[in-house]
Amino acid sequence: MEDPFVVVKRRFNGSIFQRIFGLRILAFPCNQFGYQEPGNAEEIQCFVRDRKVKFDLFEKIDVNGKGAHPLFQYLKKEQGGTLFDAIKWNFTKFVINKEGKPVERHSPNTSPKEMLKNLEKYF
Repeated sequence: MEDPFVVVKRRFNGSIFQRIFGLRILAFPCNQFGYQEPGNAEEIQCFVRDRKVKFDLFEKIDVNGKGAHPLFQYLKKEQGGTLFDAIKWNFTKFVINKEGKPVERHSPNTSPKEMLKNLEKYF
């Protein structure tokens, strides 16, 4: 599978969706999936900066369980998952329309390229 950071950089940095429609990509690091995000805030920031990806990076949070961040509690409630609502792995993606309503949820296996065809209807 292609590095998701490379895909995001190639498809969205400076894209028409960013320039004209105001698309924003929000990243929330999480260490609940195979401990893939063990770094502190500074280490995570360096990792992203080295890949020259331009998106809004937030603090590391939990997305599942009792300590799940309220945003992800809301997203999972509004856009339930297959079989159960929990986030199953890193790079689960949500699309939020201009009104702030979650309108799509995509698995980690859905590439940003696959999502492009649907984004236009929301912006």
